[in-house]
Amino acid sequence: MLSTVPVSAQVNVPPHLLFRGSPAQPRAPFLSPLDRDRLKPHGARNKLRIGNFLTFSGSPGIWGPSSTNSALLAVAEINARGGILGRELELAMYDSGGAIEDVVQRARDAVEFDEVDIIMGSHISAVRVALRKITRGRVPYIYTPVYEGGERTPGVMAIGEVPRSQTRPAIHWLAETKKALRWYLIGSDYVWPWQSHRSIKTYIAEAGGQVVGEEFVPVGEDHHEAHLARIRAARPDVVLISLIGTDSITFNRAFAEAGLAATTLRLAGAMDETVLLGIGADNTENLFCASGYFNSVGSKANDDFMSRYTDMFGAHAPPVGSVGQSNYEGIRFLQAAAERAGSLALRSLEAAGGNLVYAGARGAVTIRNGRADMPIYLCEADGLDFSVIRTF
Repeated sequence: MLSTVPVSAQVNVPPHLLFRGSPAQPRAPFLSPLDRDRLKPHGARNKLRIGNFLTFSGSPGIWGPSSTNSALLAVAEINARGGILGRELELAMYDSGGAIEDVVQRARDAVEFDEVDIIMGSHISAVRVALRKITRGRVPYIYTPVYEGGERTPGVMAIGEVPRSQTRPAIHWLAETKKALRWYLIGSDYVWPWQSHRSIKTYIAEAGGQVVGEEFVPVGEDHHEAHLARIRAARPDVVLISLIGTDSITFNRAFAEAGLAATTLRLAGAMDETVLLGIGADNTENLFCASGYFNSVGSKANDDFMSRYTDMFGAHAPPVGSVGQSNYEGIRFLQAAAERAGSLALRSLEAAGGNLVYAGARGAVTIRNGRADMPIYLCEADGLDFSVIRTF
């Protein structure tokens, strides 16, 4: 079922937007009714339609607003300069929350009926694994957030941080600086934590540490008493947290309220300013996070991005963090790959995107052999902000 709502935000260059999802699910902001040109035969329009799969429901739904804003900002900026290869960008928004089979059907509809030219988005890896079966050999698929690494499906371009660059240096730093050797791993029960923890165990061993416990929690779980009891019994120096969205919020709140924050370090793998705001300033003692992006990073690229974000959406817009901002990066990456290829054809775009340098809010990001290389910042939570303590 197609759902549309009027544009409700002031944007400099308002892109056309379409939202497909269940009416019972929260709707994305800043969406407008469908125009007539999408009913024309494929190829009869000049707009470049991007099917943006973002999550507006469930545990990762907390990132939906900032992800939407970040994509809108990139589209507005690029359209103001003439689009990509002369084609104006048009966003079609799809909810990637809920049952996987429903998301797959939305992707199938996006490709077959909505005639999207590109699939893009930030959503959990379980969705990516399902969607790549729909896009393979048909349309390019740009996956933007932090993930477990190893994506090699033809036509899929992943630009987020992976454990080797994101988590490995943080583990070694905590071992050397904080003498942290005993690790407890807790993550959401799906592919990103499963695969990431396999690599993380190797990095812990490299640093001379040991894993004293590990568990995977169903997505949506918000009762953590049993998990905290097992953590307390294991006496770790560090708890590595691979929980997502609101699950990370409820766990970290409970962790601090149980009195563990004062004695046990935490290292989070998918945490940003949105999650930190939900955890609350009183619950962030000894909480560390490693990421390729924080909105507190003092760089010209990020300062400029944050200024434009605030100008477009206001001082009280949803805080933009790593997951949300990755949608801005995804569209900037698309622009760079298309301009290098001189084409938006699947194979040409993939070949160009495998090795290039593009500019985004993170500054210059280098893609080598399909993997993003960028500075990684290790931050410590300071109330509701992150303070950079080391750059890798």
